Amino acid sequence: MTIDINSIIAIDMHTHAGTRMGVDAVADEFFAAAQRYFGGAGDRPTAQEVADHHRERRMAAVIFTVDSGAGTGAVNASTDEVIEAARANPDVLIPFASVDPHKGKAGVREARRYIEQGVRGFKFHPSTQAFWPDDHEYYPLYEVIAEAGLPALFHSGQTGIGAGMPGGGGIRLKYANPLAIDDVAADFPDLKIILAHPSFPWQEEALSVATHKPNVYIDLSGWSPKYFPEILVRYINGPLKHKMLFGSDYPAITPDRWLADFEKLPIKDAVRPLVLKDNAVALLGL
Repeated sequence: MTIDINSIIAIDMHTHAGTRMGVDAVADEFFAAAQRYFGGAGDRPTAQEVADHHRERRMAAVIFTVDSGAGTGAVNASTDEVIEAARANPDVLIPFASVDPHKGKAGVREARRYIEQGVRGFKFHPSTQAFWPDDHEYYPLYEVIAEAGLPALFHSGQTGIGAGMPGGGGIRLKYANPLAIDDVAADFPDLKIILAHPSFPWQEEALSVATHKPNVYIDLSGWSPKYFPEILVRYINGPLKHKMLFGSDYPAITPDRWLADFEKLPIKDAVRPLVLKDNAVALLGL
């Protein structure tokens, strides 16, 4: 069984697989801070729970974890768990891998193994993984992803991870400036790149990069649409209507809440299906 594009109403481009609280104390502390930041998000769901949640809503979901141990010390769910869940739920889940760029050659080998196992893309979080995306040290990893014809999704802008903790949990926001992705997009023109989230406080930088580079897209996760700045709404309706992607950031924000708030935005009728499903279908080759 595979995803039936005609039967689903949307593709959620941004969901997180986790484990129940209490598995790793450091990960729990960071997640608790994120819960406060997002206003009481629920416990980290297992990958199977993500599948069940979205199946009930007739949605497919891109799902991933974040390999951020080097930057945060936290142990999150593994990409192998994500792959296993996607194999058990091929009608719903679209697995993305996560590789810590600091692993160097070992990370490149790991990426190749995940590609062989059927992942459909890769997720990077420059702030929690503590790296500059445009550092050429990490280009061999991007080369492997580009050769496989898979997209790379980069967190951009503010993050709720570490928010309110002393020193922000040691996480540096500077790494998530979308301008750091511009060099990557220029040097890897065949690599499809997704900037995750409205990129506060660098929203205009993100729109500039996505407008200038044909291979750069934006997922709209992590923010309730009622908080979208006017310029973002204008670009959704206009020059970037074919490059904007629905994403919830579940469990931080539920797809129900996101869609309810998106319905209230002045989005053109012809643009809504592009954002909710059609752009993702084209990007992911579904």
